[in-house]
Amino acid sequence: MLLTKEYDYGLRIIRALSNNQIKTVGNICEQEHIPHMYAYKIIKKLQKAGLVQNKLGPSGGYFLIKPLDTFTMYDVAMAIDSNMFVFECLRSDKQCPNNKTTPCSVHAEFIRLQSNLVSQMKAKSMAEILL
Repeated sequence: MLLTKEYDYGLRIIRALSNNQIKTVGNICEQEHIPHMYAYKIIKKLQKAGLVQNKLGPSGGYFLIKPLDTFTMYDVAMAIDSNMFVFECLRSDKQCPNNKTTPCSVHAEFIRLQSNLVSQMKAKSMAEILL
């Protein structure tokens, strides 16, 4: 799983909203040191995944709609990019640079590492991590 900056920002957005208050993008960006140009894009992905919602109007902003104890770091990762892998060669559309026809001898170890990372990301709810 190539843990991207976008994923890091997604976790920060969840953290900013973890106190059950409605916050503007500006508030979130200031609190979590996230560039505005990334925040809107990431919030849209979190909305599409059903984690975050917005409220319109003068007292509007963003808030969590899913309780922290019902989702994990893995769920945030999948909201950001459902095609994250530890190593690029695990992607179905990529080939091993050392062997074009079959995976190289290290491939099985990469699969094991991917599996372990996913298991660990699913091990704790966001509530256990943030509260």
